Parts: sequence; structure tokens; C-alpha cells
Amino acid sequence: MKKVAIVMGSASDLPVVEKTADVLKKLGIPFEAHVYSAHRTPIEAGEFAASARKNGFGVIIAAAGMAAHLAGAIAAKTTLPVIGIPCKGGLADGLDALLSTVQMPKGIPVATVAVGGGENAAYLAAEILAVEDDAVAEKLAAARENGKAAALKADAEVYSELNGKN
Repeated sequence: MKKVAIVMGSASDLPVVEKTADVLKKLGIPFEAHVYSAHRTPIEAGEFAASARKNGFGVIIAAAGMAAHLAGAIAAKTTLPVIGIPCKGGLADGLDALLSTVQMPKGIPVATVAVGGGENAAYLAAEILAVEDDAVAEKLAAARENGKAAALKADAEVYSELNGKN
């Protein structure tokens, strides 16, 4: 099974990345997390991205706030899929990070999830891996069924609570 690399621009992104890691753990997908800054450790970030494929990774998730250049810097050094998680912070409370992550030049794409969307980054990484890994596909299908069951349970509870008072 391919691993997922999680790279965050600083330790302040850890609360978002922990949500990513939790989903990957639930799905049984191995991952490795690092702190590499596009601006403070560009050589290390680039070397990690450039060697990711040969080191067994199938997807890279990059979380960063403020200038949020990390996902693009990582994507420039690898042909693996890169998923950007823009994080809150800065003057625009994450909008600046979202725009920095999603506005990539032609030929260097970065898939981007919502600001703080750590869980969806993990699910998207799992979907990418599931293209060639039936076990991951089965785990994703089971997770969706669990989500459906929870939503239907909530519907029944709300229906009973609100409609029973007519």
C-alpha cells in the first residue's frame, strides 16, 4: 500500500493536520508527517517532494496558512498528486491561503480542499489511492455507509423530536 505524505508549513498547522491523520488512521492508510516550510526550509521541502515517489508515497498533502506557498512548492518538485489544505490565519482568515493554494500555473496542479479541510484532504488522498488499491476502496465505501447511517439516524431523531410536537 502506498503511503500518504503530510507536510505542514509550521507546527501551528497541527490542529488541521491532526484531523487529516485521524481519518487516515481510521482508513488504515499509512502516512508520515513533517514540518517543512516553503520559505524557511525550501531545500528540505523540495528534496522531500522530489524523493517522495521512490520512498513509497502515492499522494502528498500540504497544509499551510498565510502565503500558503507550500503546496505549490511541493507540486513543483513531484509528479505525485498534491492536495493543498489552506489554513486560517493572516489578514483574511484563510482566504489568502485558499487563493494562494488554488491559483497554480498551468502544468503544476494542486487539488485544493476548503480552508481547514483536513478531513476532506484525507478522504481525497484515499480516493486517489483507491484507484489502484481495492482494500482502500472498500474502506472508503464502508466509511460512506457509516456516514449515511449517521445522517439517517439524525433525520429520524429530528423528525421524532420536531414532528411529534405538532
